[in-house]
Amino acid sequence: MDVRTLCLAALSRGDATGYEIKKMFETGPLAHFQRASFGSIYPALSRLLDDGLVLAEALEQDGRPDKKVYRLTEGGRAAFRHALTGQPPEPESIRSDLLFMLMFATEMTPARVGDLIEARVAELRELADHIEAKAKNCGEAHACGEATPSGFFSEPGPKFVAGYGVAIYRAAADYMERHRTALVREIEAARAALPNMAAE
Repeated sequence: MDVRTLCLAALSRGDATGYEIKKMFETGPLAHFQRASFGSIYPALSRLLDDGLVLAEALEQDGRPDKKVYRLTEGGRAAFRHALTGQPPEPESIRSDLLFMLMFATEMTPARVGDLIEARVAELRELADHIEAKAKNCGEAHACGEATPSGFFSEPGPKFVAGYGVAIYRAAADYMERHRTALVREIEAARAALPNMAAE
């Protein structure tokens, strides 16, 4: 998705500043799927403003510069819906430093590989727990944090996506836990067969 569409998506949830849009893609519910930096958000908002897809209102702040709050127009909502229905999504891809490193697992010590997997398992379980807690709190319309609208996870789409995310994270953690010991043993055997690595 291009950054213009990401901004329209964020504004479909309600009026927001550029900073608030950035937070949605940094720590909010959209952070798990897409990234949008300050450097790309503001030019995209300017183009959307020029095209009449958003409106902007400057709000005064005591002792600070005015903040600009953006609002989706009807044309902007139509453009966002067109982006969702006009073409199929790009194929999913995985970019992972850990998986890249594990492709070359025999170049590392077994202990290093075990530690990497253990740390990732903990991270994956923490992410799954975080999503479940956020979905529960926001589904009950409690405080969701500044980057997540109240009641967000009670909607069908976000609820489904949250469940999908939890399932993926837990499945990945389970896989790594189940196969960690076998991988470490195979690395030990492979390294033992190479004289220059056996002593490391």
